[in-house]
Amino acid sequence: MRSASDDRTTRARLRDTAIEVFARDGFAATVRTIAEAADVSPGLVIHHFGSKEKLRAECDELVLRRTREANRTSLETRPGAQSFAGIVTKLDNLDDDGPRMVYLIRSLQAGGPMARELLEHLAVDAEATFRAGVADGTIRASRDETARARYMVAQSLGALLVDVVMHPPDDWSDAGAILRSYTDRVVVPATEVAVHGVMADEGLLDAVLTYREEHDGTHG
Repeated sequence: MRSASDDRTTRARLRDTAIEVFARDGFAATVRTIAEAADVSPGLVIHHFGSKEKLRAECDELVLRRTREANRTSLETRPGAQSFAGIVTKLDNLDDDGPRMVYLIRSLQAGGPMARELLEHLAVDAEATFRAGVADGTIRASRDETARARYMVAQSLGALLVDVVMHPPDDWSDAGAILRSYTDRVVVPATEVAVHGVMADEGLLDAVLTYREEHDGTHG
């Protein structure tokens, strides 16, 4: 007879497998496909989750939690350049992040309420991460922390989405390779923009802020 502990282990394994399958095939993947990948019966998947929709909801929750943990880990050290050493180290461990990141891309491609909810959670978490970075000196303060966080979430996930359109993966099952290929193309320019920015002076920002102040009451 299967113990309660075995049930929890099986449930976690099925959920992890589902994340990999959804990343590989998209959310049109069937319960049978997930069951075959996990080497179990479709009935066992339904036994643990009740439906494909409930399984996906738990996958969303896990992917969100892992993303939160990754964001926190990247900034949970003392202020200064040393705090980002963990990010450089993670470049050697992209296989671990591959399924999670490609799953996020599949969510964007699918759209709908679940994708919007996931993006909303990511934006809230990103704002908390930025505020923590500002507090400990690793990140510059923004005039609008909420807007910056939402922009950065859109920029980072949008860039990955555009990249897989411009460079369609030969094998969606190798999520690690997809993430490595993307990282190879963007890691230097993305880091350069994050550290140094683009403009040599603040003239453009000053012009935009002036425009916003002058037109603040003319919209909405």
